Parts: sequence; C-alpha cells; structure tokens
Amino acid sequence: MSIESESQDSWQVGGVTLASRFLLGSAGYPSPQHLRDAIGASGTQVVTVGLKRTLSAAGDNGFLAIVREALREHGARLLPNTAGCRSAREAVQLAHMARELYDTPWIKLEVVGDEHTLQPDPFELVAAAAQLVREGFTVFPYCTDDLVSCRRLLDAGCPLLMPWGAPIGSGQGLLNPFALRTLRERLPGTLLVIDAGIGAPSHAAQAMELGFDAVLLNTAVAQARDPVRMAHAFRLAVEAGRSAWHAGVMAKQDFAVASTPVSGQPFILEGGA
Repeated sequence: MSIESESQDSWQVGGVTLASRFLLGSAGYPSPQHLRDAIGASGTQVVTVGLKRTLSAAGDNGFLAIVREALREHGARLLPNTAGCRSAREAVQLAHMARELYDTPWIKLEVVGDEHTLQPDPFELVAAAAQLVREGFTVFPYCTDDLVSCRRLLDAGCPLLMPWGAPIGSGQGLLNPFALRTLRERLPGTLLVIDAGIGAPSHAAQAMELGFDAVLLNTAVAQARDPVRMAHAFRLAVEAGRSAWHAGVMAKQDFAVASTPVSGQPFILEGGA
C-alpha cells in the first residue's frame, strides 16, 4: 500500500465507513472544555458515553452537550455503553434506553463478571449480545482475549470484537500479546478493536502493529496532565502503528544478524603489515 493510499485506509462497521481508527471515551476529564478539545485533537469519529453516568443526577456537568456539539463539529458518532451492568438482563434494558435516548442502534456492550478486575462475564455477555442482535442493535462487545468466547460472540451476530489489553483503567498495556496475536491469526476477517488497559501511546502503536483494526481508550487521555496533547499523541501513535503494520514489521531473531554483511565481499586494508 502506498503512503498516499494509507490516508484513505478506511474501515466499516454497521454500514458506516470510518477513517479514524482511534475511538475515545468521554469520562473523567478535568472539564467539559478539555473533553471537547481532546475530541478535536484525537481526530476520532467515535466517542463512547456511559448511559448510567448520564442518567445520574450529578453525573452530567454539561459534558453531554459538549460531546454532542463536538460530534457535530467533527462528524463523529456517539457509541453508548452499558458500563456498570452485572447481568445480561440489565445490559439489555440499558441498551434499549440508550437507543431511545441517543437515537442510535450502536451499543458498546459491557457486562462485568468480577468486581476486582472488572473482567467481562463471557456467559452473560454472549446471552445479551445474541438478544440485542436479534432486536436490531449493532453490538460492540467488550470481551477478554479468550478465542472461544470471542467466537461465540461472532456466532451471536456481533460485527466486531473489542478484547481487552489489560484490566480497564489499569494502564498496563498489552499484558498478553500472545493471546492477542492468536486472535488476529485465528480470526483474520474479523474487525478487532483493543479496548481497555492502554496507558501510553506506545501501547496503542503496539496493538496496531499486531494488525488490530482500531484502539479504544479513555483514562490514558482523560487523566493525563495535558489531555488535549495526549489525545493528539495517541492519534499519531495509532496512525504510526497502522502504517508499520502495512509496511511489515520485521520478525524478531534469537541471534545477531549483521545489517551490513561483509562475507564474500572484497575489502582493502590500509597501512603496512
């Protein structure tokens, strides 16, 4: 792929064509203005929002209006999520509320199975995904990197998968590159988006170098000393990682390999014997 055509390296989900491969969360910013500026700096076309938070009495602080204004300004889309749900039933109910409130069939499906790690519950997740797909939703499932669970979500009708890199909000990066690489190799035609655990732009670049299609993160930008600058840094990292994947990252070697081989080449020694 030429450098010129990389600028048109778009992808599709739910019948929508996207150019940016950086999805951004909207929670925990120092101010609504920081959020608005970060959305612009990131170049994102998809912004997630937690419905439970927006429905709470003191949870808005004007941020939703800022998000909507920024979305209109940059041509981005809203992706509601079911963060905080502990069962398939609760997640399905919240998804229906999100569709009514935000007028979108898109839903980032989250069903927590463990309070300490916030690890997704694979059984409740699949059950909720199957029901929501039947009811016309485009389901973005937040899942682990388990290959079998991921296949079940695809069987349920999910158009993509969103496996974690590490526990949400931990900033630890890609804890199990082997499992993620396996997902990419075993599910070659599936859209894969790393979601959760990303802490630095280098982590995002690594995910893209592995061949993942996009990255979603929130805390690493929202809690940075300068969220706007960090959003731009992640934008560049995602683009660089994608470009590196297209270019073909060299295979690792267990031993040294001279970058300038001299074997069999004539050379001249200067000076006397």
